[in-house]
Amino acid sequence: MSLFCIADLHLSIGVDKPMDIFEGWDNHIERLLNNWNSIVKDEDTVIVAGDICWALKLDECYKDFEFINNKLKGNKIFLKGNHDLWWGTKKKVDNYLEKNNFNKIKILFNNSYKVGNYNICGTRGWNLEVDSAEDEKVLNRELGRLKLSLDSVDNDLETIVFLHYPPVFGNQCCQEIFDILHNYNIKKCYYGHLHGRKITKYAFNGDYEDIKLKLISSDSVAFTPVLIAK
Repeated sequence: MSLFCIADLHLSIGVDKPMDIFEGWDNHIERLLNNWNSIVKDEDTVIVAGDICWALKLDECYKDFEFINNKLKGNKIFLKGNHDLWWGTKKKVDNYLEKNNFNKIKILFNNSYKVGNYNICGTRGWNLEVDSAEDEKVLNRELGRLKLSLDSVDNDLETIVFLHYPPVFGNQCCQEIFDILHNYNIKKCYYGHLHGRKITKYAFNGDYEDIKLKLISSDSVAFTPVLIAK
């Protein structure tokens, strides 16, 4: 059993939101399907760190979830992204998944999962520029969600954290997130959200405050899940 990750699938099978208008996103669903199934096996797990699809309501997710559940190999764990406007309470999404027999999909929301020898934790995160009281409120809520996730783990296993928003962007960082990661002795953190020119201009890949960071947005990894562990 292997563990993989990727972010920002931006599927639009169920709604009219073509991605091929963006540079590098032509035929991205076909490319994703071929690349994913060439390396992921049915018994593997893939963390999808946000921006799953363009649906605005949960009922509009059916075709995208059907594709992910039935066409892409492996078990999938979803994390919320900024464009996942369909996302509701965990109970609501879990009920939807069960109702439609999407049995290869789970969501990571105030909880954690044990996959092999690892704890899988995470939350969406938020913009690094906290310019208003509302921004501060959202950031604090996300910090709380991250703590809830980390508090639920099996302490005998290594914990890996996934975020949608980058904890580092150019010369900025979210110190509040790093303080939590240090307090829980996290050594690996994967994130998405950045696309196009922002990948080369602002993305950070490498060790930051002794924590390994890696960008896994689909276009940054050639629409191919990134292997974390075998």
